[in-house]
Amino acid sequence: MARTLSLVGAPSSAGAYAPGQEKAPAAFRRHGLVSALLESGLRVNDRGDVPGFRWRQDPQRPKAMNLDAVRRTAAAVADRVEQALADGDAVLVLGGDCTVELGTVAGALRDERSVGLVYIDLDVDLNAPETSDGALDWTGVAHLLDLPGTQMELSGLGPRRPMLAPTDILYFAADNITPAEARVVDALDLERIELAQVKEDPLAAARRAVAWGARYKRLLIHLDVDVLSFTDFPIAENVRRCDGLSFEALSEALAPMVAAPNWCALTVTEANPDHAPDERETFSRFIAMLAEALSA
Repeated sequence: MARTLSLVGAPSSAGAYAPGQEKAPAAFRRHGLVSALLESGLRVNDRGDVPGFRWRQDPQRPKAMNLDAVRRTAAAVADRVEQALADGDAVLVLGGDCTVELGTVAGALRDERSVGLVYIDLDVDLNAPETSDGALDWTGVAHLLDLPGTQMELSGLGPRRPMLAPTDILYFAADNITPAEARVVDALDLERIELAQVKEDPLAAARRAVAWGARYKRLLIHLDVDVLSFTDFPIAENVRRCDGLSFEALSEALAPMVAAPNWCALTVTEANPDHAPDERETFSRFIAMLAEALSA
C-alpha cells in the first residue's frame, strides 16, 4: 500500500527579517509538488495552508517582533500536524520561517509519544529574544528548550514545557554559531554532526543521525534551506556567501533520514521564491529531490 503524506502549508514570515518566506508554500504547489509526490508513488492528503502572515515591523515588540503572529501560525500548524499523525500519515510542513518548527514539534508531542528532532541548519537558533536583534527566526531551538529569557507564548505551545530536552535534539551541519550560543551548546552538551563531517561523507552522517534517533517513537526532521551554499543553490532567505552544503550533499543526506522507520515529519523552512534566479527551475529541482527522498 502506498504511503500517505499529508501536506501542511505555513505561509508566514512573521519571525523573519523581511518578507519572502510566506510565498514558499504557494511556490511549491505552483511548481508541481503534489503531482511529483503522486508520480513517485505516494498518496497525498493536502490539508491546505494555515492562515498566513507577511512580515512587517513591530515597534510594540522590538525584541520579539510579530510574536502573536508567530504563535498563531505555530499553534495552527500544531493542530494540523496532530491530526495528520493521528490519521497515520507522515507530514510535510511547508514553511514559512523556521519558527514554524515549534508547531510541528508541539503537534507531534500531543499524544505523549517520544519525539527526537534532527535539526538540519547552518545555525543553531539558540538565542533568546532579549539577546537577539528582534527577529524570532533564530530563537526557535531556544524556545523548544525553554531557555531563560524565552517567550512563554512560544515555549508553552506544547503539552509540556520544555517541549524537548537537550538530549532530544541533534544538530546536523551546524557551523555558524555565535560565542553566546557556543556556551549554551557546551553547557547543555548538545550533540552536533558538524558541517565538515556532513560534507566529508553525507551518507555516513545521515546514518549517524538515523542511529541517534532510533530510540524515539517519532523522528522529526527540520530542514532550513539556509544550510545550502547560496552560490551553489540559491533558494534560501539568507543570501550570505558562506560555504554551506551543496545541493547534492543535502540530497544524499536527506533520503536515508526520511526513510527511517520512525520518521514522521519533515518541516522545510526559509525558502524564498524571490531569491531564486529562475523560480520554476529552482523549485522544480528541489521538488524532485524531495519526491525522490520521501518515496524511497
